[in-house]
Amino acid sequence: MGCGTGSGSGPDDDLSLLSPHLHRVIREAGGYGGGVFLLAPGEHVLRLAVVCGIPMDVAGPWSRVGLDVPVPLTRAVNERRLVWQESGRHDRRGPRVSVPLPYSYAVAHAPITTTDGTAGSEEAEEECWGVLMVLWPGSHPSQLAPHEREPLEAGCRRLGPLLRDAARRGCPVRLPEEPTIIERPRTRMPEPEQALAATDFAERLPEGACALALDGRVAFVTERGAALLGANGAELLGARLWEAVPWLADPSYEDRFRSAVISRQPTSFTARRATGHWLRFELHPGDRGVSLRLSPARAPAEEPPEPRGEPPPAGPTRVGAIYQVMRLAVTLTEAAGVADVVRLVADQLLPAFDAQGLILCVTEGDRLRVVGHRGCPPEIANRLDGTPLTSRTSPTAAAMSEGVPTYYASPDEMRRRFPHIPDAQEEVAGPGRAKAASAAWAFLPLVTSGRVAGCAVIFYDRPHDFTAEERTLLTSLAGVVAQALERARLFDANQRLARRLQKDLLPRDLPSIPGLDVAARYLAATKGMEIGGDFYDVIELDGGAGATIGDVQGHNVTAAALMGQVRTAVHAAAGTAPSEVLTRTNRLLNDLDPGLFTSCLYVHLDLRRRLARLATAGHPPPLLRMPDGRITEVDVPPGPVLGVDPRADYPAVEIPLPPGAVLLLFTDGLIERPGVHLDDATAALAGHFGRIAEQPERSMDELAETLLRSHQTGGRGDDIALLLLSPRG
Repeated sequence: MGCGTGSGSGPDDDLSLLSPHLHRVIREAGGYGGGVFLLAPGEHVLRLAVVCGIPMDVAGPWSRVGLDVPVPLTRAVNERRLVWQESGRHDRRGPRVSVPLPYSYAVAHAPITTTDGTAGSEEAEEECWGVLMVLWPGSHPSQLAPHEREPLEAGCRRLGPLLRDAARRGCPVRLPEEPTIIERPRTRMPEPEQALAATDFAERLPEGACALALDGRVAFVTERGAALLGANGAELLGARLWEAVPWLADPSYEDRFRSAVISRQPTSFTARRATGHWLRFELHPGDRGVSLRLSPARAPAEEPPEPRGEPPPAGPTRVGAIYQVMRLAVTLTEAAGVADVVRLVADQLLPAFDAQGLILCVTEGDRLRVVGHRGCPPEIANRLDGTPLTSRTSPTAAAMSEGVPTYYASPDEMRRRFPHIPDAQEEVAGPGRAKAASAAWAFLPLVTSGRVAGCAVIFYDRPHDFTAEERTLLTSLAGVVAQALERARLFDANQRLARRLQKDLLPRDLPSIPGLDVAARYLAATKGMEIGGDFYDVIELDGGAGATIGDVQGHNVTAAALMGQVRTAVHAAAGTAPSEVLTRTNRLLNDLDPGLFTSCLYVHLDLRRRLARLATAGHPPPLLRMPDGRITEVDVPPGPVLGVDPRADYPAVEIPLPPGAVLLLFTDGLIERPGVHLDDATAALAGHFGRIAEQPERSMDELAETLLRSHQTGGRGDDIALLLLSPRG
């Protein structure tokens, strides 16, 4: 079966699946824009696939959002519910993860889900595919009305099965490299005569008229409008107004335009031309852009003073750049490892400053080490990697030794600084590639705690005059990047240590036991250290095996150390009855008095008699799938958690375990969901376990991986461990 969506097999097939539903929801809900975010395969992130009604420089920073970032968008996925947000209402649960847009708007995020269950069964499993977002003007009431909520939820109900069915056909919706901007469908298309009449009408007006697209580009301007702006009408077309008209190159004017686009509220301002004359600008936003009226205006009562000193730079930093830099500065506080820092800086800093490349270096001993790069071939980064800090022919080392940002607007400027190495630019461009690959550079020393810890190299593929505003922003940002990079390097070091410790504490390899298939998986909840207290083990015994799984309270090194002690105690007692194994382990923990509780389940497998004996210390009961496909929750007599009562008893139960049966042991991190009762969550796991275990071609490892992947959600608050046991015939 092909991968087309029914209308062909071209590159627009995926948009033809999403766009009509997005348009319909926006129209029926009364919104002005929105977007569809999809969960990226193999990644723990939401990616913006399609967006409508907002410019790309506003949507861009949200094109990729990790599910562990607690914002309303990700809460819709993690909590499986519609999340309503108004501008100015800050989310106290995640105040540092983003900078809110400084405009008035309202937005709703609804999860796109599907629920699959066996016909006639109460068991069902919900799967999330992404988020449907709708935007309303800032004048929207503080609550979402039912007639607005219903189209949004109905759109999710339509999109969910489409996305699911496409995935099942092996043709999932493709995520573009960049979000695709789509326009609202026109309600009517004027005839050529009508279009000419509309142009004549606009030309006859005494004031000037100008039509701007949502990104600020001029789509139409009357002769009167061009004359008032003091510009050539033909040269204005296709250019952003504040970039084409020098005296409008002020961030405040762009901010007024952006405010009208996002809030959908008319606004106005006055501005003075270079000739000294004042103009009034009236902005009227709509679905496809902004209509601009221009008319002469009187000077304000108090004119601003004439600028003194040096003239303002030719190209001040845009509001969009300032916003993106602010967002990067805040988001970097949440970055984890070095790879996160490199990605965040490249994703947001390069577009904000219209740069083409980035290299991040750190100091290691007396040399430079490249920790990440974007926009340059690997061989160029390799060329810079290992450069001595004392090198006199390296612009990067020179900037670091001086501790001051250095800017080169062209290759000529670089050669003037380094006349003895005319090809100094090859350091970041490569031999023979200097003029083609790089023509301007910024070398930003990364200073933290009074020392230079590294350098950020930003480069352009053309000459670039660094304005005063750009230099100020880049210098400030270098300090933020330096601190984030320092934290990230410490994080990565801790992570390496944690992985090594975890590897030593958990079984390196499960034993190969004749007549028994086993598989296990472990996933820690703690993002930072990747250490948790969940554990598992399989022990070969005479005529069978012992298997255990447990959960130590906490997610830290102490919990991990106690987990190792519990595993050792269980291993030492293995071979005795399950009740005795838990009793001995409980006494040891009470003697140690670690101040932490531990749940534990122990299973003795008698492979000769095809039986299993189980005892539990406050641990979730396992699931058993029989060869005929029946799934049951094993009824194990409850016992108290380990480490509480030194005199506690742990009664056991015996169950048949014929060849082909599969016993699933797990910790509660596999089933816990916000707002979902554990019984319901266990039932959902049982249903899913039964469905995927029906496929005879699945190996035990594939079964374990599928169980872990399908029940892993964003924002996990607990570790996950699972162990599968199946006797062979």
